[in-house]
Amino acid sequence: MKLGLRIGVVALAAAAAAGWCGWRLTRPYQGFSGETFVEFPRGTGSRALAASLAEAGVVRSRWDFLLARLLSPMRRLRAGEYRFDRPASPIEVFDRIARGDVFYYTLAVPEGKNMFDIAAEAANLRIFTAAQFLEAARDPALIRDLDPAAPTLEGYLFPSTYRVGRHTTPAALCRMMTAQFREAWSRLDSSASPHRTVTLASLVEKESKLPAERPMVAAVFLNRLRLGMTLDCDPSTIYAALLDERYRGTIHRSDLESGNPYNTYRHGGLPPGPIANPGLDAMRAVLAPADTDALYFVLRPDGSGAHQFSSNKTAHDAAVAQYRRGRRK
Repeated sequence: MKLGLRIGVVALAAAAAAGWCGWRLTRPYQGFSGETFVEFPRGTGSRALAASLAEAGVVRSRWDFLLARLLSPMRRLRAGEYRFDRPASPIEVFDRIARGDVFYYTLAVPEGKNMFDIAAEAANLRIFTAAQFLEAARDPALIRDLDPAAPTLEGYLFPSTYRVGRHTTPAALCRMMTAQFREAWSRLDSSASPHRTVTLASLVEKESKLPAERPMVAAVFLNRLRLGMTLDCDPSTIYAALLDERYRGTIHRSDLESGNPYNTYRHGGLPPGPIANPGLDAMRAVLAPADTDALYFVLRPDGSGAHQFSSNKTAHDAAVAQYRRGRRK
């Protein structure tokens, strides 16, 4: 065979092999049977990873993935759990793992949510039950060094957005949330008592939907505490009913007369602990309240969410009457 012909045959064979490899690497695996999860612990080698993908039915064979790996030998493969829900080519699978496109659920926790709210939202992810989360949240050990008097983790489950894996435990989620609180508290750079600050901030968070009003609401509570007045905070009374497992969406006279220590209509001073998980703005409001002698506030009847603040009972009673007239209209 002449040299030129040999070179042509080799070139043709190489082109055919390259074409076959390209087709194999870029064609989604049609044998994929449905949603599957594959987890790779830290330190898993390429061969073990390829074998796991083939065993799970994500790629046709481990050689397909290893061939994709051969084309990008310098890229780092990242540990974690991956979710595959559609047929994908070996190149796509390799690229996802190299990018670290790990699977997680998103748990959004807004300011002012309490541990019962968080438990319900977490339970919707179906990785653990609300009761399991509440069991973990009722153990204050994670913040005992910051707040020795904390009855639970309430107040320290910091509002944020969390990435939660299928194997995340309630205890692990609580660790994430309290770690976020510690970071937020350090940013405040305050020598104030975390227990007093967070407890009062939780009342402020629940009572004030408008950020601009939070320093005023904080000042009202602080003024009442200074004068020895009860705080008469509806959200704390609701929280007492939640703890007693009897809240049904409305405050009843029996709630106002409850002996639960979180009922601030019956008990003076602050409740035993926070009633919700406040954000940074509510804590800042407690640390830097408004300069006012106001002792009362009630919603305005215009639906804005703003409050009418008063420094005496006569003015407050007039504001309450105005609010009630507005509601009737």
